[in-house]
Amino acid sequence: MGLGQSSKTPVTNDTDEVNFDHFQILRAIGKGSFGKVCIVQKKDTKKMYAMKYMNKLKCVERNEVRNVLKEMQIMQNLEHPFLVNFWYSFQDEEDMFMVVDLLLGGDLRYHLQQNVHFTESTVKLYICELALALGYLRCKHIIHRDIKPDNILLDEHGHVHLTDFNIAAIVKEDLKATSIAGTKPYMAPELFQNFEGSHPGYSFSVDWWSLGITAYELLRGQRPYVMRSNTPSNEILQMFHKIHPTYPAAWSLEMKSLLRKLLSIDVQKRISCLAELQDLDYVSDVNWDAVLSKQLSPGFIPNRRRLNCDPTFELEEMILESKPLHKKKKRLARKTREQGSDGSPQSGLLQSRLDNVQRDFIVFNREKTKMALVDSSELSTSEKNKAIEDGQNNNVEPASYLSG
Repeated sequence: MGLGQSSKTPVTNDTDEVNFDHFQILRAIGKGSFGKVCIVQKKDTKKMYAMKYMNKLKCVERNEVRNVLKEMQIMQNLEHPFLVNFWYSFQDEEDMFMVVDLLLGGDLRYHLQQNVHFTESTVKLYICELALALGYLRCKHIIHRDIKPDNILLDEHGHVHLTDFNIAAIVKEDLKATSIAGTKPYMAPELFQNFEGSHPGYSFSVDWWSLGITAYELLRGQRPYVMRSNTPSNEILQMFHKIHPTYPAAWSLEMKSLLRKLLSIDVQKRISCLAELQDLDYVSDVNWDAVLSKQLSPGFIPNRRRLNCDPTFELEEMILESKPLHKKKKRLARKTREQGSDGSPQSGLLQSRLDNVQRDFIVFNREKTKMALVDSSELSTSEKNKAIEDGQNNNVEPASYLSG
């Protein structure tokens, strides 16, 4: 399968749009409300990526198409060392595909479930790395709205990367977001406030609250407020005012002070931007340039000898999935031969909505964009290849277990 080949293969000058056939499917590694994820290898460059694929019919039936397209629109304009960066998007008659950085260190939720103990110094570095990502997103006018351990992936060296922008909001100038979105245990108090049916709005500070909840959970193994997805908003608001988070004596005074500032119910007193965090004495010793260039080593390094995710994803894809990805080519060829008469004709309205997805879908190729930029500059071939690779967070030296 070419897994042992060098990742330095020159990028091809093929002008064809990237599609499903350009990738070799290796194994399934995850699933979410918006689709499934597998490890793939691009056949020409031998680079490894994560490919997220979403069934069009399911997305239409569940009214998820708008969020999927919005996520692609947002991510094509982003590139940062602490984000999971977007590389390609394409579609076929069944699915929409997003190809992003491959990060094999697993998400922080997985490691919490494995009872990993995160030290204070490790969590401090996580906060700094994520703060740089939030500072970048603020410059792009983006509120993530779903920061939590599940959406923070580790690379093979243990650095954090923020993912999942399907409920992110774009806010212009000094305007505020008003729609309610997020995961309740990580949502800031102002998101639960309701004034006779109209919401006063909120801004970037909600992400910093979520960062505080996440940091607390990583340190203690539990969140400061106990709530569930079905807990009524009025009860949650009362909880914020009645319950005061406890901070173990073993934590440093500086960490406790930082968490209190992140978890301030009063938005005006909450740390809500990168500059406010950098002003704290607790991070006065931090070399922010070294953080950005990933020169500081986290205290926790994921196990490189194993796939840091639930192995049942692979079994489900191979055994339970009615339309497995590895059989897509044969399935679509058979469907073409049968001229679409698969016994389940779509209703007129449903087919119209599917046609709209086909029309509105955003085709994206960051590799081609980068090539166009470097081709216009006076660089050597090796320098151009290096420029194209810059910004890519994914693991380029595939481990042997990927094909297992």
